[in-house]
Amino acid sequence: MLAALDTAIPARRIASPNPWVGVVILSADGEVVARGTTEAPGGRHAEVVALEAAGPAAAGGTLVTTLEPCVHTGRTPPCTEAIVEAGVRRVVVGVPDPDDRVAGRGLAALRNAGLEVVVGVCEEQVRRQLAPYLHHRRTGRPFVVCKLAATLDGATAAPDGSSRWITGLEARRDAHRLRAESDAVLVGAGTVLADDPQLTVRHVAGPDPRRVVLGRVPATAKIRPCLEWDGPITDLLDELGRQGVLQLLVEGGAAVAGALHALRLVDRYVLYFAPALLGGSGGHPVLDGAPAPTIEAVWRGRLVGVTTLGEDLRVELEPHRG
Repeated sequence: MLAALDTAIPARRIASPNPWVGVVILSADGEVVARGTTEAPGGRHAEVVALEAAGPAAAGGTLVTTLEPCVHTGRTPPCTEAIVEAGVRRVVVGVPDPDDRVAGRGLAALRNAGLEVVVGVCEEQVRRQLAPYLHHRRTGRPFVVCKLAATLDGATAAPDGSSRWITGLEARRDAHRLRAESDAVLVGAGTVLADDPQLTVRHVAGPDPRRVVLGRVPATAKIRPCLEWDGPITDLLDELGRQGVLQLLVEGGAAVAGALHALRLVDRYVLYFAPALLGGSGGHPVLDGAPAPTIEAVWRGRLVGVTTLGEDLRVELEPHRG
């Protein structure tokens, strides 16, 4: 399953709105004979890619997949049928697919065909890799990632509003990777007026996300073409979910990030800290809005990743899920 997780990585930037799945096939004697990953929408699913690569060697063997195989006909035929027809004896699955068209029916179809099915192998790692997809299928909304860059004492900009560049090139490159993995990126109109960002992917290879602005921006803004939104943020998330946006990256400013945080709509925070101290109390904060009135009311999440990027520190934080 760990090999299947690695195999899925290249599909992360091309598969959406489909899940980025990885598959490994072992022959009857336990030898790895093929791997497969999800192709771009309209292309083959990971199971079919691996089965076609394995050929007759799949018969009597084991198929290891990060996600429950599909059982419905969409742009491609059901993967469960291909698995059964290939003569696979055993299927090992990381996590069930919460999509209403699958949701356990793929597992049942395989078991009804006489295959041995094992579920839940490396479940935590698989859930983390597929978090945006799983969240979207459960809630109908995109997985919201809030990206923030600050000095170690929590300032995102100096009192005069200047902020380029707080972090170094490696951190900025990592932020562009986040953009490439996101279906859409969100900023407030104030950020556009102040910085006139393009919000395109430049430091890594990958597709540009859709650009979304809370408010209205000039006709000459570099962010265009973009979706301008004047309604409630919750309605925006519903609309983006309907459009197939699996991951939404929030890039600023502090008012937008603060509003999403206050509404408890952020699913993951990615903070880049530079080895710098602004000092004093006049810097711009990471999150705008009213602070917690007491220490007991402070929002507390859980750290899920801490990494150094050049001289900077990348911290990933998620809310506790009850």
